[in-house]
Amino acid sequence: MAGLFESAADGGAAIPLDEFEASILRSLEVQMLELIGPPPGGESDDPLAALFAEGPSEAPEDPALLRLFPDAYGGPGAPKDAEAAEMASEFRRYTELDLRARKREDALAVVRALDGLGGEGGVVAVGAADCPRWLGALNDLRLTLGSRLEVSEEDEDGLYGLPEDDPRKPLVIAYLWLGAMQESLLEAMIG
Repeated sequence: MAGLFESAADGGAAIPLDEFEASILRSLEVQMLELIGPPPGGESDDPLAALFAEGPSEAPEDPALLRLFPDAYGGPGAPKDAEAAEMASEFRRYTELDLRARKREDALAVVRALDGLGGEGGVVAVGAADCPRWLGALNDLRLTLGSRLEVSEEDEDGLYGLPEDDPRKPLVIAYLWLGAMQESLLEAMIG
């Protein structure tokens, strides 16, 4: 996989993707949408109902979702006193729905852009306004894969030396590719 971003004249970025790369990236983003889930109550066009909707007050049990939606108070896995737990619960209740909506919109922006290729390879042009969405979507994918692979900063270098028959190898390749894409998009955004 070699699709990396380059700066575009309009301040955006462009990435050449072959059919396989576009298919893999689209599949990962669709899986991200499934992981994040639909908004509570389904898709609603009632802005007033959305304004007053409250999110969950408990942290998700799935480690990948917990990585995407961490507690605001206390570090991951750190014991919380009652006050910190209550503050984390309240913060989650009033912010998680918006965060989920933003992550959903980021993933949908990538899926729609890839759908523009018509199932074939080609160059995806990402406008300057959509670059942050792509960056967020790539980051969310990488965090999720990293969580599934139980990657820590210490053993990230060890991912390059996995034996070919390791069942994690395809996910590791995707994880490293997403990291390279993310880095190239940041460089393209800087100019």
